[in-house]
Amino acid sequence: MQKILVIDDDRAIRHQIKRSLDDADVQIEEASSGAQGLKLFQELNPDVVLLDIMFPDESGLELFQKLQRIDRKTPVIFITAGTDSTVAIEAMRLGAYDYVVKPLDLPKLKDTVDNAIESKRLMSVPVAINADVNQSAAHQLFVGSSAPMLDVFKQIGRVAPQDVTVLIRGESGTGKELVARALYQHSKRVDECFMAVNCAALPDQLLESELFGHEKGAFTGAEKTRIGKFEQCNGGTIFLDEVGDMTPLTQAKVLRLIQEQKFERVGGNETLSTDVRIIAATNRDLEEMVEEGEYRADLLYRLNGITINLPALRERGDDIEALLKYFLSRQRKELGKLDVEGISPQALEVLRKYDWPGNIRELQSVMKQSLINTTGTVVTPECLPSELTADRSDRESGETKAGKSSNSFDLDQFISDRLDADTEELYAEVLEMMEKELFTKVLRHTGGNQSKASKILGVTRGKIRDRIASFGIKVDKNITLED
Repeated sequence: MQKILVIDDDRAIRHQIKRSLDDADVQIEEASSGAQGLKLFQELNPDVVLLDIMFPDESGLELFQKLQRIDRKTPVIFITAGTDSTVAIEAMRLGAYDYVVKPLDLPKLKDTVDNAIESKRLMSVPVAINADVNQSAAHQLFVGSSAPMLDVFKQIGRVAPQDVTVLIRGESGTGKELVARALYQHSKRVDECFMAVNCAALPDQLLESELFGHEKGAFTGAEKTRIGKFEQCNGGTIFLDEVGDMTPLTQAKVLRLIQEQKFERVGGNETLSTDVRIIAATNRDLEEMVEEGEYRADLLYRLNGITINLPALRERGDDIEALLKYFLSRQRKELGKLDVEGISPQALEVLRKYDWPGNIRELQSVMKQSLINTTGTVVTPECLPSELTADRSDRESGETKAGKSSNSFDLDQFISDRLDADTEELYAEVLEMMEKELFTKVLRHTGGNQSKASKILGVTRGKIRDRIASFGIKVDKNITLED
């Protein structure tokens, strides 16, 4: 039998709730004060508590914290006046399961209570993945022992000591910079500097200046001489991420540096020497770019001396649980969610079936969102982001409806959802979603023609290909975003 405890000093509210939830399989107990409610909570061990936000003798929030100290697994639903937004937000921050607003919407109340009871049931089931409470504060470079990753580890071990250029290939979010850092840490240059430059993150002129430096007056705003990364990191290792985004001029200068270890600053005539090891990475098809005249073949040959191919997360099925355990253990500390013990079997099943188009970066984000959404001690399916729990056939059906308004990005809803999730990266998240929408609509408009899309957007075809890969845009007759 399901046990429900209603703690409210308003007799009419208690009667209304009892009447709406009364059932042969339900035992409902009432308390008219905080003290009585606390006593019944200890005696009854209820499946769910309905708690008023304010009592004459103490606040509902204070009583809630007392209940939490006794048993965090029991979901607590607050009853609040519609004007109590600040108090409602504080209740959710403290870990309340949900809140309902007066006047009560009884059908909605019943659904909320039913969901809370199911949440309590799931939290009583042994977790499928436990948090590692003894995990070291030091972050591991790699997590996993699947066959594809063991091959990567072997390659790193063989290549790292050799002072050769390495090209790391893999989809966005697979951990290419981690491989670069591992190569550095196991190399002969480990005592020298390591610098990473994202070639896609800087405008063309700034990228050239970042790498090679510039002389005073070289361009507008160049008020003094600047030392570039290749000069600063003499003797060390430079990681060039997204090397497919370099302009032809930058490609030529990087090629010369690899061949001769010589360069000039932007706007300068003096030839400078350096000694750096270059590790590069890309998610692009550089061979195709060479065929289309967008990338230098000789630079590709120089970069491609040793290639390490990183598997996508969907190819690392055996590593999913290890990665979830790692990020659960790490992020519960970062978010102050130490009461979260693990992931339920039902949630794990959803996570294992998902195809992870954003790879490890997406898994890390999903674990963080799920922990933020968790009000009890276990991550259950309802804590997962909606894109994982939505029916897959519905998602695929929505993907094929290209051009219909229902497939449009709802900015207001997205911002509201992320605010509700207490995000701390809203600016970056909104920009990313807007860029996804922009590239998808333009590619849909051009029927997937990347040359036309690059002209409309005023960007290179390389940038178009990069966004197709990183955003999971399917380039076919119906251009859609992967979930």
